[in-house]
Amino acid sequence: MATSKVEIIGIGDDGLEGLTAAARQVAQQAEILVGAKQSLAAIGGKAERVEIGADLDAVVRKIESAGDKRVVILATGDPLFYGTARYLCDRLGKDRFVVRPHVSSMQLAFARVKESWDDAYLTNLAAQPLEFVVEKTRTAAKVGLFTTESTPPGAVARALLDRKIDYFTAYVCENLGSPDECVTQGDLDEVAGQEFSPLNVLILVRKPDVPDRPVSMRGRKLFGNPDESFLQSQPKRGLLTPAEVRCVALSLLDIGPTSTIWDVGAGSGSVAIEAAQIASGGAAYAIEMDPEDYALIASNAERFGVTNLTPILGKAPEAWAGLPPPDAVFVGGTGRQVRRIVELAFEQLRPGGRLVANVGSVENLAAVREVLLAKEGDPQVLMINLSRGNDQLERLHFEAANPTFLVSAIK
Repeated sequence: MATSKVEIIGIGDDGLEGLTAAARQVAQQAEILVGAKQSLAAIGGKAERVEIGADLDAVVRKIESAGDKRVVILATGDPLFYGTARYLCDRLGKDRFVVRPHVSSMQLAFARVKESWDDAYLTNLAAQPLEFVVEKTRTAAKVGLFTTESTPPGAVARALLDRKIDYFTAYVCENLGSPDECVTQGDLDEVAGQEFSPLNVLILVRKPDVPDRPVSMRGRKLFGNPDESFLQSQPKRGLLTPAEVRCVALSLLDIGPTSTIWDVGAGSGSVAIEAAQIASGGAAYAIEMDPEDYALIASNAERFGVTNLTPILGKAPEAWAGLPPPDAVFVGGTGRQVRRIVELAFEQLRPGGRLVANVGSVENLAAVREVLLAKEGDPQVLMINLSRGNDQLERLHFEAANPTFLVSAIK
């Protein structure tokens, strides 16, 4: 059984010279020295040398077979910051190790661009999917990313621009601490077209006084956009789901970043478009049987820069064939078929999925509620009465809209 502690020493590109005297002494007295080729070359002594790469399980096996020999592991930068020590402590227990950190490459990168990092979103693209990182970046003030060879800075920049996130200054910090260190500053569109050394840290700093919206979308909202923002067919204006009702319906749908949404009877596509904006990593399907309105859905999606929405021309339920099961379904309509459509749509929902139906008559309200009660969906009903204020002759006058009903249920 091993009695000595395993030392994990953080080391930078400056090698032995960058270590403290105590860390240097521990490294030179090691009997087994484990690390990357460059790190091992920086340390003298007669220790057995074990070169490792990405296979940390090999390090675990070496430690377990070392017995009482003094084992020293050389790790890049701060071993506890997305580094070796976190993994080894989880595998073998914290009591087996002593950790002597070095300045991490993330610390160096923020120092090079002269930005504090106490309020930054920091992560490693080797451990997080790019889509998740992009969404976290959207509302961040500063971001520090360890990139990977499969997801280099250019790929990150392109993914951000594809999501209309164009309000960051980017700094790519390459080969930090080495003689060929380089820091490149630019806008995201400039970084997207360049290639960099695999050893880099990407820092994003939000431009001052810029909201979390692209310039082209100023005045446009994630949801609740004014009715006049959407193209509508003539003479059928007024069939669009009003902005206020849309807001409540989208809230009841409880859409997440990767949700799949069906908008059945989509009309001009206002609900589907705003649902797609909320579920930026998911997908929305706008089902509409009127060819004129179907054409407007694509035009409105382009108008809002939405790329994860698919218009479907056809009549429900036949038009649903081949679509992925939804997490949320919005049903709009005034005809006698609403009851049947709601019944069939509820069956298509994934477990835990949400359905919201917008109906305008008491008869359809009763029919839809009856169906959802039979499905044990515990339907909730809202009657929405809206009155919009207008100034007339120096007085505020309220103009009432037709009342409407939202019926919601969870499968």
